[in-house]
Amino acid sequence: MKKIVLTGGGTAGHVTPNIALIPELQKNGYEVSYIGSYEGMERHLIEELDIPYTGISTGKFRRYFSLKNFTDPFRVIKGYHEAVRALKEIKPDVVFSKGGFVSVPVVFAASNLNIPVLIHESDMTPGLANKLCIPKATYVCANFPEALASLPKEKAVLTGTPIRRELFMGSRDEGLKFTGLKGEKPVLLVTGGSLGAANVNNAVRAALPELIKTYDIVHLCGKGKKDDSLNSTPGYVQYEYIDKEMRDIFAMADIVISRAGANAICELASLKKPAILIPLPAHASRGDQILNANSFEKQGFAKVLPEEEITTDKLISTVNRVYENRDTYISAMKKSSQADSIGIIIDLIGKAAK
Repeated sequence: MKKIVLTGGGTAGHVTPNIALIPELQKNGYEVSYIGSYEGMERHLIEELDIPYTGISTGKFRRYFSLKNFTDPFRVIKGYHEAVRALKEIKPDVVFSKGGFVSVPVVFAASNLNIPVLIHESDMTPGLANKLCIPKATYVCANFPEALASLPKEKAVLTGTPIRRELFMGSRDEGLKFTGLKGEKPVLLVTGGSLGAANVNNAVRAALPELIKTYDIVHLCGKGKKDDSLNSTPGYVQYEYIDKEMRDIFAMADIVISRAGANAICELASLKKPAILIPLPAHASRGDQILNANSFEKQGFAKVLPEEEITTDKLISTVNRVYENRDTYISAMKKSSQADSIGIIIDLIGKAAK
């Protein structure tokens, strides 16, 4: 049996594409193992699938001053040695990395053990972790065509991003049952990503009295970011995070307010969900979400609402306008050619493993 190690973590966006690949890898005869951080969210998500999981030490590479910049390099070095031990024990034919800082010691360890590595880059430009890892890779899978210009030509392959097949199997009725909503109004789904987004949460809650006149609202607000004072608000339900029921939540959603992480917006496009995208602002990120969101708006898939421009009235009017024009957005997404991302990536993994 062929063996593969998957790695990536820190946010759901660095894990869910790996999860999307696992069933197809298993169908193709791969024994799958995972290397992630000791206690990152990836551990819970992967162990639920009964996939063997190895935790390693990890540290963050920051572009700004922090006292942790003096200690995290030692964590990364420790993680590298732990990854070497794990890879020697597992003996994989290939490693597939979805990025995040936990992937750096794994990729370097694999390269030094002469194990071929594939990297997936979700954004238009590589993040710091992937920039460090790209020289070690056999192939670099790109999500956006625009990303190819930032990647080595001899390694870059346009694949799109793997989408979990179960997301297409959701039931609106099951979603209504899970949330307790009546289904008499259009459903607005609000998500700030797996870690939540405080500014998005605050903006939605400020607009809540007006929004619930027209919409039922499902709000995924992130760990520790629920507002219990709103628990009894009719037509409004909030959760820190949803896993298995997410397919049913998507099935019932008519429009979505979302951050603009690449994996999240690619899921929305695949599911044909009109969206208002509120990307992380430039001062809080490297600007990748702004690029992602602008690309989707240009293609007619979504409306961009910059965080710094949000007012209560503007948020309400934008939601109403997108809902009124939802058929236009859905039509644009239907015309988009969707690559068979999972099939392309599985083929590349097979080539690298040989």
